[in-house]
Amino acid sequence: MGPLKSLERDHPIIDLNFQHFCSSQGIFSVEDFLISDLHVLAALAEQQPSSERLKQGITEVCCILDGLHQPWRNGMELLEDSQQNKHVLATGSERIDALLHGGLHEGHLTELVGPSSSGKTQICLQAASYVAKRYKCGVAYVDTSNSFSAKRIAHFVSQNSYNGVEKVDSTEMQNIMERITCYSVFDIFNLMNVLHQLGSNLRSQLRSSNEMRLLIIDSVSSLISPTLGGSASQGHALMVSAGVFLKKLAFEHNLSILVTNHMVGGEGGISKPALGENWKSIPHVRLQLYPECGRKTCFIRILRHPCVASGEEASFSVG
Repeated sequence: MGPLKSLERDHPIIDLNFQHFCSSQGIFSVEDFLISDLHVLAALAEQQPSSERLKQGITEVCCILDGLHQPWRNGMELLEDSQQNKHVLATGSERIDALLHGGLHEGHLTELVGPSSSGKTQICLQAASYVAKRYKCGVAYVDTSNSFSAKRIAHFVSQNSYNGVEKVDSTEMQNIMERITCYSVFDIFNLMNVLHQLGSNLRSQLRSSNEMRLLIIDSVSSLISPTLGGSASQGHALMVSAGVFLKKLAFEHNLSILVTNHMVGGEGGISKPALGENWKSIPHVRLQLYPECGRKTCFIRILRHPCVASGEEASFSVG
């Protein structure tokens, strides 16, 4: 199901006023209602001048939800989907790909956690360039802190890479660069709009060699963290909504999604991943980066992975 505005034609009660009310509570789509407290939402609607119409809209969406019963899939169907549609995308870093049993798995949300200058953005840029180059497919790069560097992308593309990927000429360089689309996003609401638009594009496009297979968000925590202050639950609802929608995109469209997250101070001065416990369970894969003091070397350690034991690690060069 798409954004709420896509329902307005068939359900006039879900008008612009209702959509604005919902977006103010972090609700952008029908799916968002699944993780929302409808009693709280109804109470908030009571405080609005158009309370009766808003409550009718809430009831209408609940009816739509009641009609959305996706069929259960048995183990054999899920196995076939995994084998036929969920592939692995190499990142361009031989050591990281070896650690991850080939690279970034389609259908998975992978999170890179690490302090500043630990190599998070480098891995994102290298993965974007390598995937566009080797697989000749589309890459969407969501840049939240002006860290996207076209020159750095071009540098990675021009390098001799492992696994039989050779240097490219100017024409192929242009083709590769055009496969990478960068979105500058600076707040969580804009991010949700971009994600819904990407979802609509993916639903409408035919499968082809140029379709999008990798989505990168660098960094997701810089968008979400500002909404988590205070005692209000809206920020946490936005965070969970974004995470659930990312996993839905990954599974339904066979995408590999890579996001970055920064570190914050924890108990006893020990750093920990930002966004807290509610976010911790959302990514399928969590990887933590540890830079080696005074050297251009970084260690990447597995915190969670469905196919690899936690605690395994590898080193790679940062530069």
